[in-house]
Amino acid sequence: MQLKPAVTSVDIHDLIANRWSPRAMDPSKPVSHADLLALLEAARWAASCFNDQPWRFVVCDKSTDPTGWEAALATLVEKNRLWAKNAPVLILSVAMANFNHNGQANRWAMYDTGAASATLSLQATALGLVAHQMGGFDADKARHTFALPEDCTPMAMMAVGYQAEAASLDDMFQAAEVAERSRAEVGQQFYAGTWGKGFA
Repeated sequence: MQLKPAVTSVDIHDLIANRWSPRAMDPSKPVSHADLLALLEAARWAASCFNDQPWRFVVCDKSTDPTGWEAALATLVEKNRLWAKNAPVLILSVAMANFNHNGQANRWAMYDTGAASATLSLQATALGLVAHQMGGFDADKARHTFALPEDCTPMAMMAVGYQAEAASLDDMFQAAEVAERSRAEVGQQFYAGTWGKGFA
């Protein structure tokens, strides 16, 4: 497995530093049911406004439900299908629009669903799996394919599996797969007390 730990300005936990989003996945290695349950359990314990837990996840495991997995793959844009076809599991994240306790609009639902997806991704790293979240999918097609209710928003499709060598990817993806990871400096996007004053 290719490790690409984050080059950080201060030490952070290895689990966070080592989490990244490869595209190269091994189609011959299924994800066990126990590991899938662990991913979902990690997502289940994410923080949420009023503990409302507005996230829903549609899990499509190629080894147990190839029809569902094919349907999930078909919602992806063509470029993502080129590499996600090797992912043994595809997971659709969905944010419910309204609070459970009062039926009012929940403006934090997408934020909370993102938090659940992040904890799922970290658990994947802890288990030696990789997870790659994609915005490149047809949300309307996903809504129809999976019979989603009206009061929700399909957020992302996540490919989960075991990492493969970068050379297994189409040429167009290989350079990005092996490139060094980068982020903006802390002071560019994190502010001290007021907008634009970089935290140092």
